[in-house]
Amino acid sequence: MELLAVVGCALLLPVVLGEDCPSPCSCRSLGEAWGTRVDCSSQGLVSLPALPLLTHSLHLHNNSLASIPAGALDSLGHLQQLELWDNPWHCDCHILYLKLWLEDFSAPALARLRCASPAHLRMKPLGQLTGNDLGVCTRLLPTKCLQFFWRDLVLIAGVVITFILAAWALKVAKKLICQLALGCRRLRRNIPKTRKMQ
Repeated sequence: MELLAVVGCALLLPVVLGEDCPSPCSCRSLGEAWGTRVDCSSQGLVSLPALPLLTHSLHLHNNSLASIPAGALDSLGHLQQLELWDNPWHCDCHILYLKLWLEDFSAPALARLRCASPAHLRMKPLGQLTGNDLGVCTRLLPTKCLQFFWRDLVLIAGVVITFILAAWALKVAKKLICQLALGCRRLRRNIPKTRKMQ
């Protein structure tokens, strides 16, 4: 009975992992601890498909990818191997995310990538791109990031103004308490004097 359960789980695991597999790609389980091998090579992809979160090995070589959207690889925390070569990378501001991500992830993978366009950057290694090569990148942050920036700036300004007003109110309250205390002392001194006179 136990053997039947183990065999059933072993057969079911690739099916469960296969549900997350993008349609043009093939996925293979590397075991529960290792994650999934996702092979999307030579599929003619022009955009990155939705990938399983437990992707351990990702093969995207020999496709038609020109760039990778900002943040697309950030959720792949188990990723250990990435193959991106033989894609027509368009080296403009949109490639900056991939370049920076690969600098942190794998220098050898970055070294294998070459620009296909624009013409003045053709065949230049992606790792050797500089800000001058990319031109003026006016929008490096996604719109949502800019919205968060302005929201955070307004919140910080609100907190600073609140602290200033609280400090001012404390100072005024302290001054009032001192004035009331002095007034009470004067009043106490005057009260006994008036009683003695009578």
